[in-house]
Amino acid sequence: MWDHEIRAMASTHAIIAASVFMATVLPAVTIRGFSVYGTHLLWLYSVSGTVTAVSVAVFWLLGISPPTKKHTLGYKLSRLFRSCVYFFLSCLFFHTVVVLYGAPLIESALETFSLAVLLTSLTTLRCLCVLGPNVQAWIRVFSRHGAMSVWDTCLQITVACTVVGAWVGAFPIPLDWDRPWQVWPVSCSLGAMIGFLTGLVAAPAWIHYHRKQLTYKCK
Repeated sequence: MWDHEIRAMASTHAIIAASVFMATVLPAVTIRGFSVYGTHLLWLYSVSGTVTAVSVAVFWLLGISPPTKKHTLGYKLSRLFRSCVYFFLSCLFFHTVVVLYGAPLIESALETFSLAVLLTSLTTLRCLCVLGPNVQAWIRVFSRHGAMSVWDTCLQITVACTVVGAWVGAFPIPLDWDRPWQVWPVSCSLGAMIGFLTGLVAAPAWIHYHRKQLTYKCK
């Protein structure tokens, strides 16, 4: 029933996963001394920027975003402005949550906010691309049995995998192993990225194998 959407989803995720690979490999080739550990913030912003640009472009080209009833320039600019505000507020939200979970409040504030930017790029941005700046739609999707399409289910899986990956990535930090990837917030960033990539693979696969059991209410 949703074979076309599942194929489109798999193609979209393959492009986004390839952008993560390119955002890691190209700087390593062109920038002297670049590495995931040694210049972690540079890698983090490279991945965040690339995923943001590629996701917006791909979702726009596929027409995944919800249709707008108004086509005036003013409405589109208002929608873009609200999306940017939501993106920034999401960065502040993730920053606050990470601090509440034990990250330094003042020391390493830039690193903590950079992790928040990465988490926003991997989670909130997808919500903005699929659902638009609509808080009610976000609450619906992430409530129990709130998914109304395969893309809603995809959001649930990818966001959950990313957040859980970042959370699991924090476990090795207090261990006295003295490894370079234990420096804040390297392991959390890598955990979030691994979780995100896992979600990109798991979402279309899970939906494909459970498509006969999935039933969605009409919007």
